[in-house]
Amino acid sequence: MKTVFIDCSPKKRLSASGFIASFTGVFVTGKKKKVKLRNKTDHESILNEIKDADNIVFTMPLYVDGVPSHVLPFLKEMEEFCKDNDLKISVYVIANNGFIEGNQNEPLMQIMENFCIRCNINWRGGLGIGGGVMMNVMRIMIAVVFLLTVLNLVVTAINKGFLDTDIVIGFAKDVAEILVLGCGIITFDIWMASCINRRKDYGKHYTRIMLPSFIFIIAADIFFTVISIFKGGVFRGWFSKKKPDMML
Repeated sequence: MKTVFIDCSPKKRLSASGFIASFTGVFVTGKKKKVKLRNKTDHESILNEIKDADNIVFTMPLYVDGVPSHVLPFLKEMEEFCKDNDLKISVYVIANNGFIEGNQNEPLMQIMENFCIRCNINWRGGLGIGGGVMMNVMRIMIAVVFLLTVLNLVVTAINKGFLDTDIVIGFAKDVAEILVLGCGIITFDIWMASCINRRKDYGKHYTRIMLPSFIFIIAADIFFTVISIFKGGVFRGWFSKKKPDMML
């Protein structure tokens, strides 16, 4: 069995869609291939990969209550490709959005379901994730906690001459607390992976980061403010230098 994961995020790196594709792949058996869809130059190579695939898993962000605009030309090409080659692929979708509620992804799911019907391929269902930005925050937090733990272990070993197991236990507790925020996502994602392995219908399910809405809003505002500053200005790049054709 071959499963192709198509990361549809326009970001070059550190995208929530890319992360969830890699995470889901851990629980999927058989041959796995992860590909990136960012522009038209990626179309041919992706179509070649899906020609002998059994499953396709689209992972993408929700943009304006639908699929990202750069994905639409690919879907049009894929429709013709599936019809010409009489493909009978099973399609699953994992969508994430910046809103806290996962059911905000419902319009995107309907688009992808209708796409599968038009292509005469098997729509197996999708997972809609609310608070997708927090998945990036979670993995950054785990990485920071890990580095601090290693540093603490080294310093303790130098000063005391032995490894302090309490530090390792503390690290495990910190990671467990972080993972609780994503327990719904992890559970539904593993469930989808089991359906992929059996080529069974998953249906449509929606989950979210397990964080109160008012706390999520504060955390998201801080995260996007920091990202915006590094991208060129408080207003998400408004103050960054632009090429002449970008200002038309």
